[in-house]
Amino acid sequence: MVSTTSSSKTQLVNSSNIKKLNGMRKKVLNEDTINPCIKRCEYAVRGELAIRAEELREQLEVNPDSLPFKHVINTNIGNPQQLGQKPITFFRQVTALIEYPDLMDDEHIEFTKQFFPKDTIERAKALLESMGGSSGAYSHSKGIPLVRKHVAEFIEERDGYPCSPEDIFLTAGGSQGVQTIIQLTIANENVGIMIPIPQYPLYSASIDMYGGKPVYYYLDESNEWSIDVNVRVLCVINPGNPTGQCLTEDTIKEIIQICHEERIIILADEVYQTNIYDDSRPFLSFKKVLRSMGPEYDDFELFSFHSVSKGMVGECGRRGAYFECTGIDKSVIDELYKMASVNLCPNVQGQVMVDLVTRPPKEDEPSYELYNAEITEIYDSLKRRASKLASFFNSLEGVTCHHPQGALYLFPKVVLPEKAITEARKLGKSPDTYYCLELLNNTGVCVVPGTGFGQVEGTFHFRSTFLPPEELFDEFIEKIKVFHENFMKRFN
Repeated sequence: MVSTTSSSKTQLVNSSNIKKLNGMRKKVLNEDTINPCIKRCEYAVRGELAIRAEELREQLEVNPDSLPFKHVINTNIGNPQQLGQKPITFFRQVTALIEYPDLMDDEHIEFTKQFFPKDTIERAKALLESMGGSSGAYSHSKGIPLVRKHVAEFIEERDGYPCSPEDIFLTAGGSQGVQTIIQLTIANENVGIMIPIPQYPLYSASIDMYGGKPVYYYLDESNEWSIDVNVRVLCVINPGNPTGQCLTEDTIKEIIQICHEERIIILADEVYQTNIYDDSRPFLSFKKVLRSMGPEYDDFELFSFHSVSKGMVGECGRRGAYFECTGIDKSVIDELYKMASVNLCPNVQGQVMVDLVTRPPKEDEPSYELYNAEITEIYDSLKRRASKLASFFNSLEGVTCHHPQGALYLFPKVVLPEKAITEARKLGKSPDTYYCLELLNNTGVCVVPGTGFGQVEGTFHFRSTFLPPEELFDEFIEKIKVFHENFMKRFN
């Protein structure tokens, strides 16, 4: 029985009446009753185009001849191994041993040595010991102490400045780290977080989800997507996603100076730090530049993020990443520890991959030669594909595209015919979304419209990775070429 109170008397509503009422109304959870912040957030990379791509893939499985193409090519997301990139042997050997440690016991070790180099066995044993003997056990909430120690050593070697393992948090992917800090900083609905346009939609979605206000600043497309340092900056993606720019030391210094003056924290997304294709624009971490600016910046607040999903590694499904706290008050780090503790720990296999990425084989170790050859082969191929795809886009009518200095993406601008824009509006689509949907439906190539990243009003873009396998790259390019020519002919 349920008691309800009216102004005159208490009414008793029996369970059968409640059932009747429930049959006449919506469920308790519906689009009107869920958290409005969830409804407000959007994530274009996995949005309309990706959903349509899955529908087409399912259709091809049922009826392979029903579409004008045989395969869907997902260039909408930086997911290298989905498109055929091979995993690094050293990484997989160590993780295999950790998952099945019986291979290293006395009974099997001589057999194992025939297939696993000595250094992979030593590394697996050390990591297993550091996690208590099993990858199936919870770890420390901030991450396995040995892995955090190795991450700190990696950062010290990269930047030339000290790093404490206590300032390192391991996370289940870079996205979780970013979301943690955004959630931490949004104290109320009036907190504004500045994000670049174009931006990776993780940022706008996370700000919406946690009830903050996105404040946009625009990258300068005419100057290779550089940052206008007259704006206030909070989130910086370097190398850039979706634009592929790599910031110069002077630009980073100016950003830090402005944020220092205005007392703004910087979130430096640096997950593409090894994807550098222009020797004149080397990667410099925000921490390295910050520490070079003298003692007046010692208390400057910076969060830096890195991941195993990108680079030449591409272990996206492992969900391994870390963030470093620089100049952050200890009381805040304690609160971050509490937040991490709520989730118990990051997934252990992701933590293992962070260790391997930040501490790869050394030159005098048995696995180095193969490791170096595999990394070099992937890097050289990515560099060739990036240049080839950018040149191709620039050859198309009405398309301009900067050659990428880093990351895994191109963000070409497309001047669409007025008739195409009108047709898109009739269908209730943004013009770039309409173009991308037509490309997908006719070729199976899935890209992401610029609308999902933000763009200057009246301009249209799309983002594409250059991850399709090199041996299939010409076929991939030809599909886009034929479509674009037909599209422009149809609407011009």
